Amino acid sequence: MKDFKNRVVVITGAGSGMGRAYAVEFARLGARLALNDYDADGLAETVGLVEGAAPAVVSKVFDVGDKATMNSFADEVKAELGDAHIIINNAGVGGGGKPVWLNSDDDYERTMQINFFGVVYGTRAFLPQLLRNGEGAVVNVSSVFGLVGTPNTSDYCAAKFAVRGFTESLMVELQTSAISVHLVHPGGVRTNIAKGVEGGEEFTAKYLKTDPADVVRQVIRGIRSGKQRIVCGHNSFKLWLTSWSLPLEKRNRLLHGELKALMDPEHYDILKGPKA
Repeated sequence: MKDFKNRVVVITGAGSGMGRAYAVEFARLGARLALNDYDADGLAETVGLVEGAAPAVVSKVFDVGDKATMNSFADEVKAELGDAHIIINNAGVGGGGKPVWLNSDDDYERTMQINFFGVVYGTRAFLPQLLRNGEGAVVNVSSVFGLVGTPNTSDYCAAKFAVRGFTESLMVELQTSAISVHLVHPGGVRTNIAKGVEGGEEFTAKYLKTDPADVVRQVIRGIRSGKQRIVCGHNSFKLWLTSWSLPLEKRNRLLHGELKALMDPEHYDILKGPKA
């Protein structure tokens, strides 16, 4: 798909960061927008930014991990704008931010429900609309942490690896269709994804440097060209190269050394064994 004028583009997590940047860019390209976010104020702000540019805008505040509401959103989009042409499953949360033994079951369940099942629900709710149109694109946002495992992010990495597996399977299933499928692995993009996560401020300052609009433009170029894997953002190429070029043992040592400064020593005292 190369022309987005009057195409219906659905964007989850549109209240800030990359989701907002997708909305602004697709509005500039003349698309009709269906926007979601859990943050009502953030979503309203995004709607205010794009209403003058996009031919039509609908929005709905809900948690993408709620399957029934995602399905009803798809029905509302069809009723108000027509069948969707592009679904961008962008919404996500940062995870628990602790090592495996300190994360709670709730951390894992919440992160998987939003970051993985939100992608599954969004894809499955809107894919029939793309198929009815006979053209379209599914854009699922993983992460560079869907390429390598990193400390204090086991719930986040698990979800983003799952998005990768789900999306790569979908690519093969739709290989002979007119629907293109794109898997995005953003690196350090300047968003609020780490807000509220333990150590998030330090992580944000050190690693989240790329303007979201730069990533969005690369994704749009990928949709136009049919590129299936899109790796972009600060340090993304280095992590992608590391993910396949190094033996696992060497890769893990390298990642531990790179990220050790962000690992709270108190969280890792248990590794020293019982105290005398």
